[in-house]
Amino acid sequence: MEIERKFLIESPPDWLSEHPSERIEQGYITSGDDSVQARIRRKNGESIFGVKRGHGKTREESEVELTDEQARELWHLTESRRVRKTRYRVEHEGMTLEVDVYAGGLDGLVVAEVEFDSDAASDEFEPPDWFGRELTGERAYENERLAIDGLPEGSP
Repeated sequence: MEIERKFLIESPPDWLSEHPSERIEQGYITSGDDSVQARIRRKNGESIFGVKRGHGKTREESEVELTDEQARELWHLTESRRVRKTRYRVEHEGMTLEVDVYAGGLDGLVVAEVEFDSDAASDEFEPPDWFGRELTGERAYENERLAIDGLPEGSP
């Protein structure tokens, strides 16, 4: 199970680029019309096939590493349903905050995700001042919806 909260970052801190980062490409095989998301994530020379089920703060998640050949064979199925982003890992009060800075058609969108070990830890979390509006449960900001629909209306 994945327990995660997501926040909009309207003005990324100047110091963000000082933190470890990685470039990520995600392509979605599913269409976004149901509660199951199937994706291929490419980062750091590896490819991972992932499936998430459900919406909101708590979802089921499974991942399997793909060989290069498997990834090449499946990647074309994600055409027109992809996102590109740089993920920064920021340590904050013993937790890792993942800050995604999107590129391409999603340029200007920055969100932070925080994963938790329990619902109680999620409920107790106090977001830092530089976090903006909470997006947890807003389907328009799920990566799959962003890959298919682009920026939600009113986004930066």
